[in-house]
Amino acid sequence: MKLAIAFAATLALAVVSGCQSPGPRGGGISSDAGFKIVVPTFGTEVKQGELQTVAVSIQRGDYFKRDVRLEIKATKGLGVAPTNIMVKASDKPNVQLQITASKDTALGEYRIYLTGTPDTGQPTSAEFKVKVVAP
Repeated sequence: MKLAIAFAATLALAVVSGCQSPGPRGGGISSDAGFKIVVPTFGTEVKQGELQTVAVSIQRGDYFKRDVRLEIKATKGLGVAPTNIMVKASDKPNVQLQITASKDTALGEYRIYLTGTPDTGQPTSAEFKVKVVAP
């Protein structure tokens, strides 16, 4: 009976640990040796014909001391700058993105995609939504 209980507990633990998925993290295997891209979690709005500044950042693990190249792309209809930036290990991890919508941009929801690639290790990505509204 004890053997059956121990087997069931071991099996349950294996199933639970196998079902957990790591967050979108790049760099190293552990969270201390990796990084992730932090993007706005609440809706970002841009008025037609205007510019909006949005902050994104690199959240580094305690042992992640590498440079990260960020590539930024927007869905058609939005402009974003910069589109490519190197965040040095010694720099502050914050990046200011300038998002623009022309006067002709259709109202609706768009996306900004970011890919972070360290000089060594695995890349990671993140995205966030931008809503274009009337002026």
